[in-house]
Formats: sequence, C-alpha cells, structure tokens
Amino acid sequence: MHKAHVKNGRLVLDEPTELPEGAAVELVAIATDADADLDPEDHRRLLEALAESESDIAQGRLVAADDVLASLRRA
Repeated sequence: MHKAHVKNGRLVLDEPTELPEGAAVELVAIATDADADLDPEDHRRLLEALAESESDIAQGRLVAADDVLASLRRA
C-alpha cells in the first residue's frame, strides 16, 4: 500500500514507487481519523486485515464485485 498527501491540489506519494511512468492507479480517499475510535487491539486487527487483503490481491485471490452482489441477491 502506498500513502500520499495532497499538495496544491495534487496527490503526492510519500515514498518512491516502482510503477511504470504513466501507469493508471485507482485512489480511495480515507479519513485520517477513521480509526481514531478504535482501541489498540481493534486497530492492530484492522491493520492485519488490510495486510491480508493486500496479500490476497497480490496473489490473485479476488472475487469480482458483480459476483458478490449477485450472490447476495440470491441469498
């Protein structure tokens, strides 16, 4: 996961990336205090779940959103 901040209306990555020049990326804005009300254990579990999700994505273990929604509609 890469982190960025807004500077003069532009997103600036906080660290270098190995993405090729011109690569398209999808960005999702999150509130900086979104997890402020979590206790330390819940915060740890959140970070662990996010890391697991990144691993799933990297290894191609994905389910299309349309498939998930169709499954929910059938239930």
